[in-house]
Amino acid sequence: MSEEFGGEFISLTDEEGNEFELEYCTTVEYDGSVYMAFLTVTEGDEDTEEPEESEDDGLVILKVVQVDGEDQLATLDNEEELNAVYELVMEDLFSEDED
Repeated sequence: MSEEFGGEFISLTDEEGNEFELEYCTTVEYDGSVYMAFLTVTEGDEDTEEPEESEDDGLVILKVVQVDGEDQLATLDNEEELNAVYELVMEDLFSEDED
């Protein structure tokens, strides 16, 4: 069976204590920083075969930052930075589809 059918999943807890699950998509670099892209996971995602409404539904982009010597994921507050990283993520995801 192909490895394409299994994804990498992580669970994150936000500042309010809410836990949610994300599926890893890709990692990109921009302006000397590392960013990771994930898709949100909702109940039933694994069993449903409904068509996707758009390629970026549920896309989450987080920046890898160092806190006390450990890597942590942080949200992006700068819209210009977010847009630039989003474009890189889309290029990376679509280039993988063409292979």
